[in-house]
Amino acid sequence: MSLNRAQQILWQTTCREQLLTSVQEGDVTADLVVVGGGFSGCSAALKAAELGLNVCVLEAERIGLGGSGRNVGLVNAGLWMPPDDVERTMGREAGEKLNAALAGAPDLVFSLIDKHRIDCEAVRNGTLHCAHSAAGLRDIKSRYRQLESRGAPVTLLDPLDTAARTGSSRFQGALHDARAGTIQPLAYCTGLARAAQQAGANIHTNSPATHIERQGDQWLAHTARGTVTAKYLLVATNAYHVEAQGVPAPAFVPVHYFQVATVPLDDENRAAILPELEGGWDTATVMSSFRRDQNGRLIIGAVGSLDHSAASIHRDWARSKLSQLFPHLKDIPLEYVWCGRIAMTSDHIPKIVRLGANAHMIYGYSGRGIGPGTLFGSRVVSAFATGNEELLPIKPVDRHEERHVTLKAAYYETGACLAHLVRF
Repeated sequence: MSLNRAQQILWQTTCREQLLTSVQEGDVTADLVVVGGGFSGCSAALKAAELGLNVCVLEAERIGLGGSGRNVGLVNAGLWMPPDDVERTMGREAGEKLNAALAGAPDLVFSLIDKHRIDCEAVRNGTLHCAHSAAGLRDIKSRYRQLESRGAPVTLLDPLDTAARTGSSRFQGALHDARAGTIQPLAYCTGLARAAQQAGANIHTNSPATHIERQGDQWLAHTARGTVTAKYLLVATNAYHVEAQGVPAPAFVPVHYFQVATVPLDDENRAAILPELEGGWDTATVMSSFRRDQNGRLIIGAVGSLDHSAASIHRDWARSKLSQLFPHLKDIPLEYVWCGRIAMTSDHIPKIVRLGANAHMIYGYSGRGIGPGTLFGSRVVSAFATGNEELLPIKPVDRHEERHVTLKAAYYETGACLAHLVRF
């Protein structure tokens, strides 16, 4: 692999959205204080500012530094779980409500991109869920039936059509979802923050909330240099939570996902590999993804962490996967490699946890951060502003716990290492 071992995040290099921020200082008041500057927090800030609320965002480091800026960039409808499974897990009524809300999440994302002219390489030509085996083909056929029965614009592709759309002959078919698309995720997150700022939101970076407390009917968030007093509080730190006294940490299993990006493909390969710029992922138990960026780079990703001594297993797998899917690219140089952390819940359902009066924590998108994160952030603010919790996509809970987190995290990472060691 013609690449040094240091992680280099492609999205940080190619982000064209610009944002000037400041460190939070002094004692200020607001209607809403948002802790976390990812998809959820920036979406919430934008919605609040558009509703005329005075909103203050406290981001511990930089906008999109966490999972939002390390994302694959697939804007999908729904969760990783099929909709029938969502309804079995949550109960029919609650599951139907969440499925319906998330089915419209790509509409929300792309409408915000259009409305605020977010420069994030947005392409809405759908995504491809590709069958890597006979079992995978049965899986996507089942998903197709479930989605079609709910009116989703989905299509089953045969092996030849799949090969034409992906540029690879390794798949037995694919499920195309026309609702979906691809974006440059860090640029999208930065663009949300920029739009929120232009609408009047105060965006503060390098400003972690160190202590959050309830004083009377207000929330008081302390930073190193000041305080923010607000009626409403939203904690949207997801998998990159920074400890703040007075609020619990979100309960989830940390799962890592890594990606590598090639140098830009030549014109011939751009015409053959994902020519419509659809993003794809496969049906393997240890899932992998593939897409192109606007500069023609091919990006391959999979479950796995690059932050341990056996990370070379994942790096070597990436080269093998690239050769398997596109044999003629086996020697193409790789420019970037990075990984991010996912907040996985045991039931794979996102959570809204009450922290007290007029305060929520949202997290647990289990690898589907863009659509659900944007939707949850916006809906929580709408519920705050109207006092109507029916606007929320799921019912809030007073607490959520995860058991055996360390053991489960080790299970996922060990499984990914073993799968990648065996290769195929």
